[in-house]
Formats: sequence, structure tokens, C-alpha cells
Amino acid sequence: VRAAVFSQDGAWVLTASGDATAKLWSAASGECLRTMEGHTASVSSAVFSTDSTLVLTASDDSTAKLWETESGERLFTLEGHLGPMRSA
Repeated sequence: VRAAVFSQDGAWVLTASGDATAKLWSAASGECLRTMEGHTASVSSAVFSTDSTLVLTASDDSTAKLWETESGERLFTLEGHLGPMRSA
């Protein structure tokens, strides 16, 4: 795990991992609620939007991805950087 953050209300924990995924966890039970897959290299950072409805991930694959928190659906990919993205 490269990074972990709580949602604003403390209900969820979001982790960024070297296995190219981000995971959403229940802070109450520790259960993994969903895995966000789509990066091709380590996920360096992951953050919630201020209302926790969206997740932004940054990866060593030089992309950032925006996800819908509840469904885990990838909304779009931000491309254009030439090197790894270290922070979301």
C-alpha cells in the first residue's frame, strides 16, 4: 500500500497499491467494498472529492483516472504527462 485516506465522513478508507489497483474499504468492518482496476502500473496516490462521490487515482503509468465511488465505474482517464504521476 502506497497511500491510504479516509472519506470526509470517516465511513470509507481508500488505498492506493503497488499492484496497480485502488481499493475502497469499510472503515467500520474492514471489508473491501470494491477494487478499482485499470492502471497498468503502481497507483501512487488516491483521493476522494470533497463530497466523497468521486475518487481520483494517480499512477506510475503516467495517467490519472476519475472513478465514481459507489459503483467503481471509471469515468475517464487523464493522459499527457511523460513521467509517473506521484500525487492525486
